[in-house]
Amino acid sequence: MRLEQLIKVLDYCKPPSGIYDFQVKGIDCNSNNILEGFVFVAIKGNNEDGHKFINEAICRGAKAVIFQSPLQKLNHSAGRVNFIRVKDTRGALAKLASQFYGNPSKQIKTVGITGTNGKTTVSYLIEAILKEAGKNPAVIGTVNYRFKNKIIPSKNTTPGALELQSIFSQIRKEGLDYAIMEVSSHALSQDRTEGISFHSAIFTNLTQDHLDYHKTLQNYFKAKSKLFKNIRLRAFAVINNDDAYGRKLKRLTGARVVTYGIENKSDISAQDIKLDISHTEFLLVSPREKVKFRTKLIGRHNIYNILAATSWALGNGLDFSTIKPAIENLHHVPGRLEEINTKRGFVVFVDYAHTEDALMKVIKSLRQITAGRIIVMFGCGGERDKTKRPKMGRVASELADYAIITSDNPRSEDPQDIIDDIISGIKRNNFFVVPERKEAIRKSLSLAKSGDIVLLAGKGHENYQIFRDKTIHFDDREVARECLGQRNY
Repeated sequence: MRLEQLIKVLDYCKPPSGIYDFQVKGIDCNSNNILEGFVFVAIKGNNEDGHKFINEAICRGAKAVIFQSPLQKLNHSAGRVNFIRVKDTRGALAKLASQFYGNPSKQIKTVGITGTNGKTTVSYLIEAILKEAGKNPAVIGTVNYRFKNKIIPSKNTTPGALELQSIFSQIRKEGLDYAIMEVSSHALSQDRTEGISFHSAIFTNLTQDHLDYHKTLQNYFKAKSKLFKNIRLRAFAVINNDDAYGRKLKRLTGARVVTYGIENKSDISAQDIKLDISHTEFLLVSPREKVKFRTKLIGRHNIYNILAATSWALGNGLDFSTIKPAIENLHHVPGRLEEINTKRGFVVFVDYAHTEDALMKVIKSLRQITAGRIIVMFGCGGERDKTKRPKMGRVASELADYAIITSDNPRSEDPQDIIDDIISGIKRNNFFVVPERKEAIRKSLSLAKSGDIVLLAGKGHENYQIFRDKTIHFDDREVARECLGQRNY
């Protein structure tokens, strides 16, 4: 693609007076990746400002520079270079990436799922429904990015704009017609999805998370709402009507809205709920008909996830003969109340709950299905929202019988400082501090008796642990099985 064709999508601060046209070989915002004939996009990030690396990009072969801030001390010795100033380089990068790859999302039905909790489970449910319908969907999410026989490890819930468009281009080449995409608040705030044409969008819920980045809950909601404000008019939106922020979204979107809920009157709802440690039963009520569901996904929060997926499927024209078997045959989602077989009379679950609300919901769900004790092990991530730490400590201590406080991904922070923050919210004397996570899992299992539930929370599907100077392999599920296999754990 030639430069003049590529930059047609940009919003200029001032139209360039003249363009030295050339065949664009690639686009990047990292100067280290620039090659001859590339376009360099200078982005001001949280830690570094790409404008500082413009000279380096030019020396490496950049023939066009997209910039936002005023330029100083430029290297003009590398031949003709186009300098194009735009209002927002983040948005420009997303638009350029989409244009460069031929706007692939316009040829794919892309489902965007956003919310604090439930995104991954909803994506697995919709994937199962579409496969039951004979489709072969792609999924871009927290666990991985997968389509056809390809599985790409996930670095972020939502990839960067360039990687995202590259993935969509591969999905289109494979001939797939659906892409199910978890959309994070960071991605929306940073305009990573600016070049995506969404066929539909789903809102699960909104509770406190990522305030280290967004600062306020209102900013967090504002980021989430961009998906529904910018969705094309022919699209439809699926919204949790029991969530206060969901009800706000209904007024903000121009798309057709399908609501779901349990408490408030909604288009799709659940009645006659029966919760058990091995399954969940409920009656799904829709304008078309009432259908009884029996699912291996346990807990009230998973009923919401099923309602969201079903609402989307019905809104997309599918019927219950496809939806029901797909949902009932999905036995688990990686790291989401994933059961570890113990054969010892108690039950062990691994779950991704890493916010106050998620931890509260999962413990309450477990409380409804056991007469035994609940033992919760969890920690909090370093370099993340510190205000949720004491709140999670309070929730675990008040709702569980025992809480074991340990490390999560401490990153550059001292693990003990994080643990101290958690303990500051605890008022009961029913907790243990075991900083080393493997020993914390061992301790949790050693406390369990027949009829009890052990919940290993926070990391879910993750198979690593991040420290100041290293990242190690660590999987709660593997460690739990290892400990259970030892005689004296």
